[in-house]
This record gives sequence, C-alpha cells and structure tokens, in this order.
Amino acid sequence: MSALADEGAEPSLSQTVRALLALREAVLEGALQPGERISEPSMAKRIGLSRTPIRAALMRLEEEGLLDALPTGGYAVRAFTEGDILDAIEIRGVLEGTGARLAAERGASPELLAQARACLAEIDALMAEDRLPGDGFQDYVPLNARFHALLLDLAQSPTLARQMERATAIPFASPSAFVMAQSQLSEARTILTLAQEQHRAVIEAIEHREGARAESLMREHAKLAIRNLRLALENRRALGLVKGASLIRLRPPDS
Repeated sequence: MSALADEGAEPSLSQTVRALLALREAVLEGALQPGERISEPSMAKRIGLSRTPIRAALMRLEEEGLLDALPTGGYAVRAFTEGDILDAIEIRGVLEGTGARLAAERGASPELLAQARACLAEIDALMAEDRLPGDGFQDYVPLNARFHALLLDLAQSPTLARQMERATAIPFASPSAFVMAQSQLSEARTILTLAQEQHRAVIEAIEHREGARAESLMREHAKLAIRNLRLALENRRALGLVKGASLIRLRPPDS
C-alpha cells in the first residue's frame, strides 16, 4: 500500500483497538518512559500496524492524558506529579459524590441496589477469610471495581458516566488504582474495613433518599485513595504494584 493510500485510509476498528491497547500498555508498564518522544512511524514499526490506526490511538491517548502533543510534531509520554494525582482523585471523588446524590434524589433502581448489596456481601465474605491482607487483594480489586461501577449506574446519568470515563482514564484516578499497593501496607486491614463501612453507608443513604449524605460519603471515600497514595510513595515496594508507577515523578527523599 502506498504512503498516500495509507494516509487516506480509514483504520478498521480492530486495528485501532489493537494499537490503542498496545500503546497504552507500553506506557503504563514503563516500556515507554516519561518524556520519551513517540512518533507515528516508530510506533507503526514497533507494533506492526500502519500509521493510520497508530495515529488514531495516539490521539486517544492524548485525550486520556497519557501523552502530551509536541509543538514540533509527535507526542511525548507524560509524567505525573503527586499534585496531578491528587487532583485526579479529587475530581473522581466529586463525580462519584454527584452520582451518589443523583441516585438518592432520583430514586435508585431496586434491582441495582440489590446487586450492590450482593457485591458488598461478597466483599464481606472475602474479608472473613484469612487472605486479607495478602493475596486476597487480587480478588478484592474486581469486586471493588464492580461496586463503584454499580454506584455510577445507580445515578442513571449517561452524561455523568461519560465524564467519569474521561476522569478515570488518567492513571491513578480509578477507584482501584492503589488497592494493590495497599496490600503491602501495615494499615491495609484498617483501610479496607473503613472502605467497606463507607460502601455500606452510601448504599443506605441512597436507599433513604439522603442525597447530601450520600454525596458527602463518596467524597470522603475518595480520600482513602489519597491516603493510600501517600503511604505508597513512602514504600517503594508498594508503589511498584501500582500500574503506571513509572510515570510518577517522585520527589527527592529530603524534599
């Protein structure tokens, strides 16, 4: 295929998805380092795809916040400061708080509430085992992600869901971003117990149509991620379990 044909071609969905997944993984796993320049030709050769799906994937990763567009052309892998991460978590907390308030004010689906309670029961059962803290965190992560997804569904707001997708595309902003790091901390059990208490309290607030309380609980809940972040930054072994940790610009030890 000629270069001109390649420039004008529409990438197939499967090729674009393949390029996006490969590039995102390379960034988050540290194969592409912060500040490293990325060009379409080099990535096309690296992944084995034409430049068209690579271009689409690079544009998407810039939208997600993983890449910065360069004035001279191409992209560079973005680095994140502690402040960047704190802001991302704060934004997620605001959005989740808004979702919880909307769910309470609008009246939540009984079916979704039942699913949320069933998810909490699974977490309770996991916590009753002797694998937390420990390897049980591998099972906790998908349960925690499911619970937070159900909370978003309870809001019945496609607009909010789109904003949440954008916000949590930023590394470290998702509800489970620092959970695996938490597994290495001496405070792990205490933090997990508090998180589950907050999970249960927000469901009760939604059921009782207490919008302000539900919103406040979810905004407070996000602060656990901030606590986990700061503890992980003091524990390099824990930080190594955070996906995308290579993107964090660490402060000097004496700062």
